[in-house]
Amino acid sequence: MGKTKDARRLENNQAMAVGNSIRTSSRKLNLVAQTIRGLSAEKAVAELTFSKKRIAKAALAVLKSAIANAENNHQLNIDKLYVSEAYVGNCLVMKRMHARGRGRGARVLKPFSNLTIVVTERGE
Repeated sequence: MGKTKDARRLENNQAMAVGNSIRTSSRKLNLVAQTIRGLSAEKAVAELTFSKKRIAKAALAVLKSAIANAENNHQLNIDKLYVSEAYVGNCLVMKRMHARGRGRGARVLKPFSNLTIVVTERGE
């Protein structure tokens, strides 16, 4: 007795990839996601490859996964793909302590984020 198969949430010309628990704040990751929204897949890969942001490598891995999902799972033409959606969500926050003077302590927050990239095949 397995679960029933869920209906596909995306259209037939779309593919998606999700990067969970990426070790950066959502504000910083959103700056990288903004740079690739609406670009063709080829230009988005080039943009992330040469970006100076540290977190661009993790975003590039998610983008390549979305492109691979489009090609292998949904038989889409990778030359016609573009990034239709790239959005960021909050994940857990690790709370740590940093020792300060006079026996006090300061809170250190180590946030994580989720990145979702949806690529779409352009119509004729």
